[in-house]
Amino acid sequence: MNDTAPAQTPVPEGAPSKSGHGHGHGASKGALAIGAIGIVFGDIGTSPLYAFRETFSGAANIAIDRMHVLGVVSLIFWSMLIVVAIQYVTILMRADNKGQGGSLALVALLSRHIGKSRWGWLVVLLGVFATSLFYGDSMITPAISVLSAVEGLTVVDEGLTSYVIPIALVLLVCLFLLQRRGTAKVGALFAPVMIVWFLTLGGLGLNQIVQNPDILWALNPYYAVMFFVTDGFIAFLAMGAVVLAVTGSEALYSDMGHFGRGPMRLSWFGFVMPCLLLNYFGQGAMIAGLPPEQAAAVVKNPFFLLASEEFRLPLVILATVATFIASQAVISGAFSITHQAMQLGFMPRLSIRHTSETEAGQIYIPVVNWALMVAVVILVLTFQTSSSLASAYGIAVTGAVTIDTLLMGVLFVGVWKWKWWYAAPVVIFFLIIDGAYFAANLFKVPDGGWFPLVVGLVAFTLLTTWARGRKLMRDRMSETALPIEIFAKSAKNSATRVPGTAIFMASQTAGVPSALLHNIKHNKVLHERVVILTVLIADAPYVDPEERCEYHDLGDGFYRAILHYGFMEETDVPQGLKKMQRCGGEFDMMHTSFFLSRQTLLASDKPGMPIWREKIFAWMLRNAATAMDFFRLPTNRVVELGSQVEI
Repeated sequence: MNDTAPAQTPVPEGAPSKSGHGHGHGASKGALAIGAIGIVFGDIGTSPLYAFRETFSGAANIAIDRMHVLGVVSLIFWSMLIVVAIQYVTILMRADNKGQGGSLALVALLSRHIGKSRWGWLVVLLGVFATSLFYGDSMITPAISVLSAVEGLTVVDEGLTSYVIPIALVLLVCLFLLQRRGTAKVGALFAPVMIVWFLTLGGLGLNQIVQNPDILWALNPYYAVMFFVTDGFIAFLAMGAVVLAVTGSEALYSDMGHFGRGPMRLSWFGFVMPCLLLNYFGQGAMIAGLPPEQAAAVVKNPFFLLASEEFRLPLVILATVATFIASQAVISGAFSITHQAMQLGFMPRLSIRHTSETEAGQIYIPVVNWALMVAVVILVLTFQTSSSLASAYGIAVTGAVTIDTLLMGVLFVGVWKWKWWYAAPVVIFFLIIDGAYFAANLFKVPDGGWFPLVVGLVAFTLLTTWARGRKLMRDRMSETALPIEIFAKSAKNSATRVPGTAIFMASQTAGVPSALLHNIKHNKVLHERVVILTVLIADAPYVDPEERCEYHDLGDGFYRAILHYGFMEETDVPQGLKKMQRCGGEFDMMHTSFFLSRQTLLASDKPGMPIWREKIFAWMLRNAATAMDFFRLPTNRVVELGSQVEI
């Protein structure tokens, strides 16, 4: 945090909007729908590898008979229908922030409407916590997906068991090493591979359903209800495994901005959901049609046994490629969420590399990439099998889904202006279902569920500490800030004017940045043109390019300039200045110097944050990327001036 950090500004209702309408989707709806299959649905699309298996072989220890198989399949069907199809794809996808979805985008949308109410802070905290839980999910997803696919080798040949972990680790390390090269070229292969994957899922399942059509009785919710009536607490525990079938539902909402809600709905209802359901029903049909002794052996890894023996190895290879793609999407999602958090002021600047010259959204954040890689490797080495990892999986997802349900209630009343007696039954209905899944997953905490909770708690602490410390620093600096109008009048005759342009980066649109005060104090010179530049981040994903620049002539060669960006956009200051020609003429980078302020934090007795949080904030401050990299300033035109501040 320093004077140069981007600030956030709300877009007032009814005011000329500085937020555009997001990316236009130039491709046809069909082409976008095909693209979404390759990028968006990988997480939920690889769940058949382990979801059905874990329901029977997990902690619930369910008996393998016709009634229980029908009950589990019915529970999977209705969970997918209610949580994914209705809650996320039908309802929450309507809650877009200028085309963007996800917890942070939803919080930004809600804050624009109720941010100043007494409950506004709680909405922000809920959104930040949901985002924090995502990091735990993004560590477990690559580990469990790739490991479950490679474990298919043991179905082909039990002698290959000792090779599973080494092969999985090599694949996962290669996955993270590839990130810095970007996914533009490889991404072209994602959609065809995933289409083949989903067709394979549907075909394998349909083959079993034809042989045992009795499984279609599971479409009747009666069997899901009877599962709970007859088994009670065991059925409740089974929900902790059934929810694995809907993991990735929150990712559908987060990725909405890439393809648009129409194409994603077309992909889901027209292709992905039918293929997934066919496979789950097919696994149930295969188990239900076997004698109890044989069913008990098959249920340990039913997915690969759907295929005949000669096709199992190709199926393992296809599954491995599919999980590789699914993991790629989750890692890219972690980069995107981190970028949003930085722009919205919940995270310090991190080094960002753009991996595509044409697609602004394709980014690579080294520190996030390596942190995820270390965590994934530790998870694989610690848990050893995908079944063990399943104990850690689910609690982060269900926690985020439950939070999204609460935010959905705020959306109904605060944004869509529903009457509370309309909104309450809908929210309570989803809250009962999502809350039950979350409660069932709490029983996994001793067996590994603690891991995503710890990751989420650490991430939440870091995000909120940075946001709080950043606000305190700004408050302290504003207390001693000198009005720019007074400074301009007093400074014009007290310093020598030299040729050229000096741009002083400032985090706020009022007062004099400390770099300018230090420059005149120590160097006793002022450039002919002095621009105090602030970068403001709107609570919308994109800003209309026509509304990018704003300036005020303060007289005597002093200007106050503002560049507006959305929280999904890249803050390229030199590019923005090219369009700001009214601010005393064009900006020639060869005759322009950028002055940056860098604060050093001093602990004080002032009431602000506990000392342990101050130390965390100071550590984050020291390790933040430089403003020069973040704003893409020319390296040979930057001068940094330091100061000290107490919070």
